[in-house]
Amino acid sequence: MKLRLLVITVLIAFIEAPLAAQVAKPWTPSKTPDGQPDLQGVWTNPTITLFERPRELAGKEFLTEKEVKDLEARAAGNRVDRPPEPGDVGAYNQFWFDSGTSVVKSRRTSLVVDPPDGRVPVKPEAEARRDYDLAHVADSYQYMSLWDRCITRGIPGGMFPAGYNNAYRIVQIPGYVIIFYEMIHNARIIPLDGKPHISSGVKLWDGDPRGHWEGNTLVVDTTNYNNKGWIATSAATGRIKGIPQSEALHVVERFTRVDADTINYEVTVDDPNIYTRPWKVAIPLSRESNYQIFEYACHEGNEAVANILRGGRAAEKQ
Repeated sequence: MKLRLLVITVLIAFIEAPLAAQVAKPWTPSKTPDGQPDLQGVWTNPTITLFERPRELAGKEFLTEKEVKDLEARAAGNRVDRPPEPGDVGAYNQFWFDSGTSVVKSRRTSLVVDPPDGRVPVKPEAEARRDYDLAHVADSYQYMSLWDRCITRGIPGGMFPAGYNNAYRIVQIPGYVIIFYEMIHNARIIPLDGKPHISSGVKLWDGDPRGHWEGNTLVVDTTNYNNKGWIATSAATGRIKGIPQSEALHVVERFTRVDADTINYEVTVDDPNIYTRPWKVAIPLSRESNYQIFEYACHEGNEAVANILRGGRAAEKQ
């Protein structure tokens, strides 16, 4: 009996050792010709996971497998880009929509992973300014979001999922990483030369990015923001749509390719004038080799801004 137990124990050890080695072995990305870890390709991030954790899920960090299946089944039946019902002609631009049908792979209950409650720690005065801006969009274009005005979705807002155009093309050349955003066609150029940020007197819509590698992780540090932007995303609840930014905004992003088809994207947002503490979002980016990025001609025939202002003037006359 003792000999049999010994043989079984040895066999189990031989079986488990290779399996443990496979689990522990990290995935190693290929390199670009100049030696950078390769992040290139087209990546997407649509998801039905909410930006902030709903109040009814307070204290619940992860969904169960059953909850995931139920949510994804419901989302598949409610997709805005599903084929129209018989007799319904649908929308002319229906092919644009891409709100996702799955939760993030981690099964987290929110994209916000810190603070632990999954809620963005917005100061009351920042929420008050947001409410004022949203209530006065018909008064002046200055109260409208940069998204509505086709200027930019901002950084990091441009990396947050939206209802459509959730694609990002990453290109690497010696000394630089370029991220092309499908939404509002931004092309973000990130230098890797180790030089410091530009003069603090220069303020930019999307800030001044500086990148470096920590192992296989691309770390992008962005400062020098102006105070005209918003952090807004249609993946967020109404509470986070239109939160302003100040010149103190500091954003640190981390891009880590964990397998052939996944980049883990994490971003920490710090703006002491707007938030009570820094906060963090985590979203996986999925490789979509066959994805076709269409031109986003945001202002081609766009009359929305002018019509909103005309409506405001008409309301004043009444």
